[in-house]
Amino acid sequence: MVKIFSQTHRYDDAWPTVTLAYFLRYPNRYALHVISADVLSRKFTPSGTLVTTRLILKRGILPAWFPRGLMQRSESWIVEESEVDLDGKVLTCRTRNLDHVKIVEVVETTELRAAEDGTTIHKTEARFVSSLGWGLKKRIEEYSANKFKSNIEKSRLGLALVVRLLREAKMQSLNFGNRMTSDGSGWSSHDIHAAAVAPPSSIHASPRTLTPNESAESRVSGPINPQNSVPDEPRPKTRQGWAGWLWSSERDNV
Repeated sequence: MVKIFSQTHRYDDAWPTVTLAYFLRYPNRYALHVISADVLSRKFTPSGTLVTTRLILKRGILPAWFPRGLMQRSESWIVEESEVDLDGKVLTCRTRNLDHVKIVEVVETTELRAAEDGTTIHKTEARFVSSLGWGLKKRIEEYSANKFKSNIEKSRLGLALVVRLLREAKMQSLNFGNRMTSDGSGWSSHDIHAAAVAPPSSIHASPRTLTPNESAESRVSGPINPQNSVPDEPRPKTRQGWAGWLWSSERDNV
């Protein structure tokens, strides 16, 4: 038996902002289980799409019923492979764990697609497959699927938080450390990350009406772990860099 999860969500913001936030979602205060995220490669294809491979280290929690000695550590390496079609306004991403695959292999696919009304459709699908016997296969697959389902809301809150920070920077002309220019070419991801892990009270409120996700996010507070910072991701050798390209493609629509 293979457990499959599927869910669709809509963001009120335009596709360039949500796509940029997707690459900047770590670290944030809703993803304290993410230890590190590193870019392995990033390049433009001959057709003009942007392909990125990242290596992510996550920390998990084993259930009390899980047999001792079967897994030596709860951390897992995740490879994330994404492709951005800037003309078609579609991001497709596939993640899978590199270790513990016999215990359970988790393959997640994500699609961010621009809608005709200017919003962004976020579709998530995940597949859970265990190769264990001893009556554990079904139990592990069900546990993994339920755990993924319970964590999906936190994932959205983290992404919504970064989306809001990007929106505020444009709508209020906020210069995070005076390193952001109108076309995005002077922008640094460290500025967004610093705000994403900060306590809610320290983040400037947006004058725009918050979406339901953002309203929920603003009510949540908790301890923050700022030490797991992610360095600036390398940009391709273009005039503005890929992030500036996404940024400038939307700035006139705000």
